[in-house]
Amino acid sequence: MRTADPAITAQLTTLAEQLQSARKMIARRVIGQEKVVDLTLTTLLCGGHGLLVGAPGLAKSRLVEALGTVFGLNGARVQFTPDLMPADILGAEVLETGADGARAFRFIKGPVFCQLLMADEINRASPRTQSALLQAMAEHHVTIAGARHDLPAPFHVLATQNPIEQEGTYPLPEAQLDRFLMQIDVDYPDRDDERAILLATTGSQDQQVEQVLDTAALMEAQRFVRAMPVGENLVEMILDLVRSARPDADAPALVRDNVTWGPGPRAAQALMLAVRAWALLHGRFAPTVDDVAALAQPVLKHRMALGYAARAQNIRLDQVIDEITASATKTSTGAAA
Repeated sequence: MRTADPAITAQLTTLAEQLQSARKMIARRVIGQEKVVDLTLTTLLCGGHGLLVGAPGLAKSRLVEALGTVFGLNGARVQFTPDLMPADILGAEVLETGADGARAFRFIKGPVFCQLLMADEINRASPRTQSALLQAMAEHHVTIAGARHDLPAPFHVLATQNPIEQEGTYPLPEAQLDRFLMQIDVDYPDRDDERAILLATTGSQDQQVEQVLDTAALMEAQRFVRAMPVGENLVEMILDLVRSARPDADAPALVRDNVTWGPGPRAAQALMLAVRAWALLHGRFAPTVDDVAALAQPVLKHRMALGYAARAQNIRLDQVIDEITASATKTSTGAAA
């Protein structure tokens, strides 16, 4: 893709303007979470799934609802509980008797047959139910009684997770965590933003959002992301970063001594897509070294784990990722120079 092409330039400009309008529209409903909004938009632009991690009451559900409206996506919400069954998500076959007395099975679709699924408190469901989402997230179809049922396009899962309360929860298995493009941490707003939230949400009327893009425009943006160029130095930086996060003999001492398992190739794929979408969201033709550094945490955090000794010494995973990111950035900057 050549940036000198007027048609490509016009397309980029139009998409960037639409995405800026979407950001402003979402900000009406979600105040003071600009980075969270940008990371979630980046996830959708990549065609991926996101895991929103934060305490209750931080507008995670509100964000997903606003995204569905802004992009014109058909959405559904599932509240995950310990007694939730796979059929409650995927759907099931029921035996019906027709007017002529003939009996036949009919498939009734579950809430997963939507374009934007909110899996609320996903870690409260049993592993059996959690795994029901795995095929849908990976393959965009489900298999019921041996029959394949395709999901709508586009299809995205935005799951929420409460990091505070762990009683009665089931940690997500690594295979399912790896299916999430990013883990998006939702923090408390600052004082000024919280004041704005109070004024905006406790009056007689709440701010409403309107549709800015349709599903066709979103899918076109997803195709555009995959067509964006990535410089060779950024490819090498992504490889250096992901490979240095694995606790093998060639890893930095901080990783080798403290990390029990690291990210696989899917992490590099996620980072490669995410930096392109991040650049598009900010109106640029191609990603930069700073984009890789900005997205290292949300892409890698849920794909790594610290050992017991590291946790006992109060070593945090974000510190490890920051250090290897700084090293990869320095190497990439030096090579480019």
